Amino acid sequence: MVLEGLWPAADAQPVRFIGGCEIMQKNRTLVLGVIMLALCLCTDVQAADSNLTPLPGSPLRKAVLDALRQEVKRIHGLDVVFVVKHLKVKNGWAWAHTLPQSPDGTNRYEDVSALLQLQDGAWTVVEIPCGEAENPDCLNGPEYFSGLKKRFPGVPTEIFPSWAR
Repeated sequence: MVLEGLWPAADAQPVRFIGGCEIMQKNRTLVLGVIMLALCLCTDVQAADSNLTPLPGSPLRKAVLDALRQEVKRIHGLDVVFVVKHLKVKNGWAWAHTLPQSPDGTNRYEDVSALLQLQDGAWTVVEIPCGEAENPDCLNGPEYFSGLKKRFPGVPTEIFPSWAR
């Protein structure tokens, strides 16, 4: 069986690229097609993942972060604004990883991560993990998220950071 068009003809001239790489003129279309396909597939995965992140200024993002802000105020007595490192929302669940700071930006506090759930039309913080590395119940890696999935079986894993899935 001959795969015509995949192998260069005997008289095909090489095309030189920066760095000395050569490909045959006839294979350039095939190589470019493979590259375009790979880019499209990667973009679709990234776009699907980014669809879970509410845009800055959106009502959904504000509602989730306001619920977390109220919980930080209740626990620590601090008024904060968040620098959002990770926020994903799906099917009434949200996972946030934030860097809280004072409203004027002069004070910065320890990271705050939280699992939130939409309950009766309002976002509620259902768990804030501690950050102690030696405590197995704290946010110490994928093991924490395995336990979280057991405690909250309905939570979609897509909201968690990629390293935790």
